[in-house]
Formats: sequence, structure tokens, C-alpha cells
Amino acid sequence: MSRESREKNYEDIINLPHHISRAHPPMPLSGRAAQFAPFAALTGYGEVIKETARQTERKPELSEDEKQALNYKLQRAVNAPGEKPIVTVIYFLPDQKKTGGAYFEAFGRIRKADGDSGMLIMEEGRKIELDQIVDIIIHSI
Repeated sequence: MSRESREKNYEDIINLPHHISRAHPPMPLSGRAAQFAPFAALTGYGEVIKETARQTERKPELSEDEKQALNYKLQRAVNAPGEKPIVTVIYFLPDQKKTGGAYFEAFGRIRKADGDSGMLIMEEGRKIELDQIVDIIIHSI
């Protein structure tokens, strides 16, 4: 079909003014563009992909010598005479959703090491499981 024949088909309406509704305000451009955006066929799939891609670290397995050295550092920090020393406690926190976890550091003074509950309590109130502690760095005694 030639261009002239196509134009003849629409001669009666080609030069009419564009209709503007009095009852409905014009749609914003962002709304018009959203009509053509792809939809999420699988709801929540994006979150699952993100969670799968998130990296975790393995929990370290301490040897008996490392456990004894860690216990010695803990005893020195807890039983120091006078004011307790400032320490950095490096511990592993297991991930709630997948295998592995992440390492964290707590900086400050130790209030108490409670063997019954298996918790180390820092002065600011943070509680750390004793079996999750990887290292203790004593900054001052």
C-alpha cells in the first residue's frame, strides 16, 4: 500500500485536534511508562536470588592449643586486678538463613564471663557466646 493511499484512508480525521478529557487529568509520564514495564511473574524470586548470592564465611575450628591460648587470654582479661583491661573480642556469628556466618568485633571491657550460661558479657551489655569467640586481643593490663 502506498503512502498516498494510506493518507486517503485517514483524510477525515488526520487534521482533527487532539482530545483532552475534562473529567480525567492527564496521566503523568512515569505512569504511562509503567504500563510497558515488565511484571514480576515469580513474586519474591529477586529476593531469593539475592539471598543465594550473599556470601557467608565458614566457622573456624580451633585446635586444642588455640582453645587453651584463648582460654588463657580470657582468664587474664577477666581476672586482672583493679580495672578490667580494654579488649577486642573477635567472634563468629552464625547466619540465621544459611550455612556459615560472619565475623564481628566487640571493643571494650569485659564485665563477666559466665560459664554456666556460656556467655561473655561486655560492659556495654553485649552478650557473646563463649564457644563463638575466635580471638581476644588485650590492649592494656
